[in-house]
Amino acid sequence: MVDSPVVTVHGEASREVPPELAQFSVTVQARDKDRQAALARLAERAAAVRVLIEEYTDAVERRETGALQVRPELKRSGERVVAYNGRVTTTVTVTDFTVLGELMLRLADQDQVEISGPWWSLRPESRAAVEVRQAAVRDAIERGREYAGALGARVTALLELADEGGADQPLMMARAGFSMGEAPELELDPQPQTVRAAVRARFAISEPDLG
Repeated sequence: MVDSPVVTVHGEASREVPPELAQFSVTVQARDKDRQAALARLAERAAAVRVLIEEYTDAVERRETGALQVRPELKRSGERVVAYNGRVTTTVTVTDFTVLGELMLRLADQDQVEISGPWWSLRPESRAAVEVRQAAVRDAIERGREYAGALGARVTALLELADEGGADQPLMMARAGFSMGEAPELELDPQPQTVRAAVRARFAISEPDLG
């Protein structure tokens, strides 16, 4: 028994879509010669940041606090502590981009606060990723038919379909530098996210007509 001829093809799809999420980090710092004073100041500033973020509950999907760092600052020669430095970073995930710039500027106006971001992304379960994977499968089917047709044959069955993965979604970042004087405005342009998918498919085809 002779096995049916087989055609192996790759299917690909790519699409640019608007981001669904924006993340940025806000770091609060404090320094004092007295350890308890440094900790109290750090807690006070972190609480002020928390209160401000809570004003945007409709826009903020998630708020996650990272590691708290408190370290002694030593004199260059010897082990004598000259001050204590503390910092705590919170990552904020925003879904309403219309207030993103305003929120970041208001946070940056707080005492001893550092802002970084935003990083744009899609949700892990984004519908856009599903649609691109489906498009990659359709591309593989079309290529299989084209190769079979070029041989004077037709596709008769799908033997294998494998996901070859795609490029990771880029977390695009837009940095902004500003100084707080008169209440400035900051407009951020969400950067499109590129979603890719690739598959490998093996099709059984009818006997080629090579005449």
